[in-house]
Amino acid sequence: MLARTSALARNVMVLGGGTMGAGISQVAAVAGHTVRLVDLSESVLGKSKAGIEKSLTRVAGKKYKETPAEGEAWVKSVMGNIEFQTDSVKAVRESDLVIEAIVENLDIKNKVWSMLDKEAPEETIFASNTSSLAIKDMAVSTSRPDRFGGLHFFSPVPMMKLVEVVSTEQTSKSTTEALTAFSKDIGKTPIACKDTKGFVVNRLLVPLLMEAIRMVERGDASIEDIDTAMKLGAGHPMGPLMLSDAIGNDVIDSIIHGWHKETPEDPLFNPSPLLSQMVADGKLGIKAGKGWYSKDA
Repeated sequence: MLARTSALARNVMVLGGGTMGAGISQVAAVAGHTVRLVDLSESVLGKSKAGIEKSLTRVAGKKYKETPAEGEAWVKSVMGNIEFQTDSVKAVRESDLVIEAIVENLDIKNKVWSMLDKEAPEETIFASNTSSLAIKDMAVSTSRPDRFGGLHFFSPVPMMKLVEVVSTEQTSKSTTEALTAFSKDIGKTPIACKDTKGFVVNRLLVPLLMEAIRMVERGDASIEDIDTAMKLGAGHPMGPLMLSDAIGNDVIDSIIHGWHKETPEDPLFNPSPLLSQMVADGKLGIKAGKGWYSKDA
């Protein structure tokens, strides 16, 4: 096992073996934490394990270019810090930090949180990686609102340095401090956020993407010209519509519909019929092979 990197290093349970859960598990394991990656599906866990090992091998190829044997040993050591499990009850009983990264559905999340709350040690901290749901709406499903916060990572997790540490009105100072310390311990730059719509990044980003989509909808400018304008005129590394494809048009559509449902009177959160139709047509972006930049978009 790798040496622990700080006195605050934890036994971490990551719930959800998708892209985000696997990425979070990887960076925590690299930092020396004992990680239990939990998913109901053995198939998903198998893909997670293969993906993490492939990612680590790529890093080792650069980090240990002159000493490949050391690189192989490093990969093996990091992988030894991760247990892949389907038993969430067993995992949570042995964890002092739980990071949830499952489907963005409040009812499903709350059923899971309620179940884990009954099994987790009293001092265990719960944190959601949600990008769009209110942390307080999950915390109420548990008996530990003071030990419940948000840790919003960005994809791809091993590369993106930012973590939004989200606190509700009931999150204790010690919980916020622990989540912040954990973020730093795994090599991230944490920022403090209140439990508001979209926290910081998505609250700024999603309305920008939606306005770009509305410009296409109104016929104000072409997809290519809108992206070129923001790259060359605003210094953005990627145009908003290309970024929407990268994030997933279904993700953007789901977020804006959720915000509109909560605040229907705010035109900033109005959904786009064009975007919703694209999602219905399967034009989800890069992951689907078609989106704003597909031939039939």
